[in-house]
Amino acid sequence: MVNYYLKRTGRAIFTLWLVVTLTFGMIRLLPGGPLTQLRGKLIRQGYPPQQINSIIETYQNLQPDAPLYVQYSDYITALLHGNMGKSFTYPRTVASIVGEALPWTIFVMVTATVIIFAIAIVWGALMAYREGSRFDMGSSILSIILSSIPFYVLAIALVIVFGYKYSVFPVSYRLSPGVEPGLSLQFVTDALYHAFLPIVSLVVSGAGLQALAMRGNSIQVLGEDYVRVARLRGLPDRRISVWYVGRNAILPMYTGFLTLIGFNLGGSVILEQIFTYPGVGYYLFQGLQNRDYPLMMGIFLVITVALVLAVFIADLTYGIIDPRVKSGDSNEAY
Repeated sequence: MVNYYLKRTGRAIFTLWLVVTLTFGMIRLLPGGPLTQLRGKLIRQGYPPQQINSIIETYQNLQPDAPLYVQYSDYITALLHGNMGKSFTYPRTVASIVGEALPWTIFVMVTATVIIFAIAIVWGALMAYREGSRFDMGSSILSIILSSIPFYVLAIALVIVFGYKYSVFPVSYRLSPGVEPGLSLQFVTDALYHAFLPIVSLVVSGAGLQALAMRGNSIQVLGEDYVRVARLRGLPDRRISVWYVGRNAILPMYTGFLTLIGFNLGGSVILEQIFTYPGVGYYLFQGLQNRDYPLMMGIFLVITVALVLAVFIADLTYGIIDPRVKSGDSNEAY
């Protein structure tokens, strides 16, 4: 197990290093953009070259005239200190923008993912228990239909119907004017009110696929020998369903739960733009529109790191969640 943890840790560190290196290369290879325009503007205004390089360095987090290895070393050092440069679009550092927007994106994505798996576990288990029934067939068809609807299509429909036509829910911003963040009921309810439609669009489009996965896991567990033995021993169905079937069928979905959170962070670019929800995805889209390379690369790096960490945590903790992995026995009853 020690070698397993070391390999996983080394793989995660290597992946993070590779992402950082690719980000560094993309910053250098992308042509034009606002920084080039800024350099030309400063030259026309008569700024000396050293001052121009200093201003460019503030935005790009690189010394333009330094050797490549010096630029790379400075870039890595700055990232380790949380310095991702300064946004050209907003008069703030990229770190401050990410620090403000990331908690709101995590709030939406984690809440939606928890609801998705809560619905999927119950729904999928019921389909498995009633395998072959009308409920199972109807639920399977409905799950396939829901999983085939892209979340952004559903999001646009929700905005049109509940945002503009009936004006039931807001279609922009994270909070209502005058509501300040804090540990108050007004803040919590208002935050949920503004995040309701984005969460619903993710839940409706994502619950079906996870329910089908839970159904397959439950059907597989129902065919195990220890379930048959439990029934022959006369154990109550409730105990069998919870402690034997449900507990083992949920385990394979644990890794998917963590990785789905990371993937949803990437999908936040489209979702937050549709709802004008200022999270990291919203700012990433603004960076793309304005060719704000420091902002784009900083948010891209944060999203990639979040996904790598989610997979890394899943790898390290799955053996704790499912002790059978350590022993190599996948059919061992609890």
